[in-house]
Formats: sequence, C-alpha cells, structure tokens
Amino acid sequence: MATSTRRTFLKATAVGAGATLAGPALAQLGNGAEVPVGDIPNRPVGRPMPALTIDPPLPPSERLGWAICGVGNFAQNRMIPAIGRSSRAKLAGLISGNRDKALSVAERYGVTGDAIYDYAMEGLAEDERIAVVYVITPNGLHAENAVRAFEAGKHVMCEKPMANSPAECQRIIDAARAADRKLMIAYRAHFEPHNVAAKALIDGGALGEVWYATSSHHRPLDPSMPRDQWRMLKDLAGGGSLPDIGIYALNGIIDFFGETPSRLVANTFAPPGDPRFGEVEAIAQAQMIFPSGRRADISSGYIASENRFALIGSEATAELDPATSYEGNRLMVHRAEGSHTLAAGQSITQFPAEVDHFCQAITEDTPIKTPGEMGLRDVRLIEAIYRSAAERRWVDLNPDGTMAS
Repeated sequence: MATSTRRTFLKATAVGAGATLAGPALAQLGNGAEVPVGDIPNRPVGRPMPALTIDPPLPPSERLGWAICGVGNFAQNRMIPAIGRSSRAKLAGLISGNRDKALSVAERYGVTGDAIYDYAMEGLAEDERIAVVYVITPNGLHAENAVRAFEAGKHVMCEKPMANSPAECQRIIDAARAADRKLMIAYRAHFEPHNVAAKALIDGGALGEVWYATSSHHRPLDPSMPRDQWRMLKDLAGGGSLPDIGIYALNGIIDFFGETPSRLVANTFAPPGDPRFGEVEAIAQAQMIFPSGRRADISSGYIASENRFALIGSEATAELDPATSYEGNRLMVHRAEGSHTLAAGQSITQFPAEVDHFCQAITEDTPIKTPGEMGLRDVRLIEAIYRSAAERRWVDLNPDGTMAS
C-alpha cells in the first residue's frame, strides 16, 4: 500500500491509535473511493472463511479407494503421486507379482499389508476399501487383469492400448457389463491442458478450416530399462512403437477431427540387424483419409526423439511440441503475421485430472470421456494399420474401426 494511502486508511479507521473499530467506518482508497471496513481487530483473531477459487478436495472418508495393478516405473513415478494430488481418490491397495516391491511402496504411502494382492486377486472382492483397480501392467496382461478386477466387483481404469487384440478388448467390455461396473481407458492427453486448448481452437474455428494434420511420436527404445524390455516382445507388447506411442498420434488426430478415418495405408520398418526389433517394428507410418475429406499423416518410432502435432488450418496452424509428454508440453499458434505461445496450464495436471474424472463418473454417473469403446476402436485401427503394412494396400474402414476391405 502506498504511504499516503496507508495513512489515509489508518486515519479513517483509527487503527493507528491502537483502537479496535466499533460500528461502521469508511476507508478512502488511493483512487478516492470509499469502502466500508466494518469491525477490524488490531490483534490476531480468527477470520471468516475465504471465497475459494478452486474446488477443495473431498474429505478422505468420501474419496474412492484405488488399487494400482502393476507397481512399475509409470505407476510409482506418475500415477501413485497423482492419486495423492487428486481431489476424489486415495490409494487403498496394490496388486503386484513382487510382494517385496509392493510392501516397500505400501510403506511409503500408508497402504497396509492386508491391502496388497497378487495378480490372482483372491480376496479382493471382500475388500471394501478398494473401489477402483487401475491396470498398468504390460499390454498383453490387460485383459486378464481387468477381467479379474471386474469379477471382484471393482471399477477399472485400463492403460492404453486397451489390449493386444480387438477380441481381448471386447472381453474386457463384456466383463464390465456383466459386473455392472464402469470402464475407462487412460488416454491422459484428453485431460492435458495444451491438448484440450488445441481442440478448443479447432472446434471454435480459430484456425479456420483444418483439412490436414500430422503427428509424430518417437523415442529411443532402451533395453537396459526394465520398462522397455517387455516392449521388445510381441506377445506382451502387441507390437512396437505403434501401440506404445503411435497410439497418441492416432487417438489424438481422431479426437481433434472428431471423426474416425474411412481409409488408410501404412508401412512399418525395422533396421536390419538391430536386436531390439527382432519381433516388433521400430517405425510405423500411416496416411489416413476421413469421411469429411480431411487428411492426416502419423508416425511413430523407437529410434529418434520427437513428440509433435501440427493442426494446419486456413487461418492459422496450431503446433503442439512437445505434445503428449508428462510435463512441459507447449502450444504454439502460427499465423501469417507471427507466432505466439498459448498459455494453457501445467501438463502434470493431466494425471490427477483423469483420476478425478473417473471418480466423478463412478459417484455421479456422468459420461466417461475415454470409454472402453474408444479403446476397442483404436486397437481395431492398429490392426488395420498392420494389415495395410503387411499387404501393402489401402484398407477401407467402418466408423467403429473395423476393416471393410
């Protein structure tokens, strides 16, 4: 407060003389305006509840208990901390094939030993502390883990890709319906602020007519890391870079355009002699045509590093670079007169946001943004990409992602 303004305020309130105000008083602000100040004590006392600018978290007793199935790198570095930052969830259990590892994690987060289960999940049905199971195991185990969680009467959030085949995806969906429980696929980019802002630009017409988009998702595959070792095995991974990180490009373009491709042609590649790619592809590329006439090119790779979307409109281009990282994503808008960065928020909020979204869908029966049917569609499209690459031809598609030819 400026000196003259402070003196005016003290004079008007008599606080400078050590008095406690009684009755109405007026304080004159620097701009000449007078405001009533009421009774202002000159000693520390309890003040009224402030008007909150954010929604406060639910009390712990009202939060849904989550069990993490698969306590690996992503679970420990991202999702368990995200549950702690969420407003509607709490960590209530762990499901792991390594009990010693699970006990170590449980000790850090206050999970009791009787809330640790192996992958058989025996006894989980009777554990009322756990309402949701989040499946974060290798892709080839998703169906088995998710079905067992549903059979135990729990809701399930499943990592992407939903499974290794459309049949496995359908098995998960059928189990959810049989159990009358909810299913969500963890497409976190739908909750990432920069991706949300980019979609708003398209939907609001700020980019003009967007007829073409491209996306590339690449990262080096590192066999020295346990998290990458199983990704070299087709039975566990379902494929190479495409189902791992190419799915961000595929799912993202579909979300931005609001439609599923009607045709695609694709190819895959692995460098000769590279032991990492004896069973899976290193690089996948696909060109997609949509019912509206829009076009898109996507690529994924396990050799270089790139993480990008470009949404090319008649008035402007929106560029996400990086696009779907855990932190530090950026949205640029390029126009003829120049470019600027659009402030959208912190990327790390995507993790608690998807957790809270699923909790709200469970407790309030609200729609799920990324349901099982979306996961099934994308796995069908991945299957079509592999078919096109193997047969070196265009593949026609139905709106649900199934192959028409």
